[in-house]
Amino acid sequence: MTANPIIKKRVNNNVMIIMIHSKIEVTEGGKNMYDLRKKLIQEQSYLETIIKKANELISDLPEISGNLRISQNHENVRYYHCVDDRYGEYISRENSELPRLLAQKKYNASVLKKAEHRFKQIEKLLKDYSDNEIEEIYNSLHSARKALVTPVEPTIEQLEQLWYDEPYSGKAFQEGMPLILTERGERVRSKSEKILADYFSRNNIHYKYEKPLNLGGYGIVYPDFTFFSRKLRKEIYWEHEGMMDKSEYAKSAVRKINSYQANGIFPGERLIITYETEQDTLNSEIIHELTERYLR
Repeated sequence: MTANPIIKKRVNNNVMIIMIHSKIEVTEGGKNMYDLRKKLIQEQSYLETIIKKANELISDLPEISGNLRISQNHENVRYYHCVDDRYGEYISRENSELPRLLAQKKYNASVLKKAEHRFKQIEKLLKDYSDNEIEEIYNSLHSARKALVTPVEPTIEQLEQLWYDEPYSGKAFQEGMPLILTERGERVRSKSEKILADYFSRNNIHYKYEKPLNLGGYGIVYPDFTFFSRKLRKEIYWEHEGMMDKSEYAKSAVRKINSYQANGIFPGERLIITYETEQDTLNSEIIHELTERYLR
């Protein structure tokens, strides 16, 4: 990674980079903007569903003109059908279906109008909106100008660099354990971990091996690999459970994974898990797919 200057205290009212217990944290205001485009697209898709359903409900109703006026005196409710005047014609109790149709018609029309209005607003915003447009102002500067400027909001490269440069102490190796080295000369505990580490290195994916993590209710764990997610602007973890056909190992692995979840770190979000037994070994295609999904 290329080092960049970075402010290690408050950089604006929304974003702060702080060092707490050997961990980088970014306050909510800064990271949420990177999810906004995705959320807008999701909301637009939801509105499309609402618009379609409202139109279907409108087409299913019999054609009927006018609106419903309701008058209530204590518990006595009276309905009026308004077509040419605001007061309308009284609807008798025998015609109980008409008030329901008029009320449903008005409701469907209101839902459709609101959904179409919001859909157009989002559509207009998405035309010229980019999640990282503020960051790109700094990134687009000439290198000589960058050297003179402190960004209002730190770039993702700066956050990642700060995280990567941060020292930590991994788990100690017991005497007599086999010496397994990765291609970059780092010691790991198994051949499968070497396969993973070498894959990450070859694909320029920066990781920390066995960086300690404190899980409430469990204690300190040493995830096999820790990454700084550019998408989430948070750490994510990769645990390789390599002896799942061993009863005691499997029990311990399940307890640890449950502890991750109890601390708000869920598989498929901030926790990547691969498994292995003597019969089913680590699959290179799965490594590739998981890497593309979570680490790109």
